[in-house]
Amino acid sequence: MVDLRTRYMGLELAHPVVASASPLTKDAGAFKRLEDANAAAVVMFSLFEEQLIWERESLHYLTEVAADSFPEATSYFPPVQRFGVGPDRYLELIRRATESVHIPIIASLNGVTSEGWIDYARQIQQAGAAGLELNVYQIPSGLEESGQQVEQRYLDLLRAVKAAVSIPVALKLSPFFSAFGHMAKRCDEAGADALVLFNRFYQPDFDLETRQVVPQLELSTPSEIRLPLLWIAILYGKVRPSLAATTGVHSPLEIAKYVMAGAHVVMTTSALLRHGIPHLAQLVTGFSEWMQAHEYSSVAQLRGSMSQERVADPTAFQRANYLRLLESYRNPYLSR
Repeated sequence: MVDLRTRYMGLELAHPVVASASPLTKDAGAFKRLEDANAAAVVMFSLFEEQLIWERESLHYLTEVAADSFPEATSYFPPVQRFGVGPDRYLELIRRATESVHIPIIASLNGVTSEGWIDYARQIQQAGAAGLELNVYQIPSGLEESGQQVEQRYLDLLRAVKAAVSIPVALKLSPFFSAFGHMAKRCDEAGADALVLFNRFYQPDFDLETRQVVPQLELSTPSEIRLPLLWIAILYGKVRPSLAATTGVHSPLEIAKYVMAGAHVVMTTSALLRHGIPHLAQLVTGFSEWMQAHEYSSVAQLRGSMSQERVADPTAFQRANYLRLLESYRNPYLSR
């Protein structure tokens, strides 16, 4: 038998496949269906900072009143009244989920500032969540704001929440830092229990007929694993937090690649939205069968076997490989 057990942000999991934040978890019954489909854990859909502000009656519409406050992160959100689940119902959903399933439930907060989050993070812990994922969503387009200031905002938020709760805290990051490895190290020093790679910004498109900016939600594809795969392979063994991969997981092959790079868990959403919740069981079974076929006895044996510190040629992750890649390309039209 293959030992699929893994440990993520201090939580003991039966295997590395986790259902990540998605609209699926807005239905209380979905937690049981995900457990029945063999999810090792579930990350709840994100509760937005705007909803917390609305609850406190600080403003009516964040996009109207606070137009100068991180507008890129809010411009394409719907008005606050349209959110289907408010803060109180979110807490109740955590309570119901933890009572109905035996797998860990990880809550998710989506925002930019620590204001208003601290008390709510405590309430999330009291409601029974096994962990908390901070999904920091911001596109820093201000020309006066430095990269150091952007980084500091993440770290301040992380430290504030860590000081408020005892449950493990994960930080979901974007890849758009000038020195991502250094940022990961600073998150480690600030107390992150896990780093989730990577946040996908839903970038707007233009409608040429109406001349309006429109949001476009596109589900991930397997080809998108390469950037998080690179950084997980580089970070493995060099930082303390658990590493989670959360992009492009559609088949057992992506799971195997991520774990070989060094991921403690892989998270999937797009595949479940495309194929339904039962697809998760196929992912777990297929991953186990792949390990057996390749004679791996445990996830612990597989993890990190293709990380930068373990491969025969570590330069494969660096500039030298970029040069080899360009030199190896052959255009069939030019060779005629």
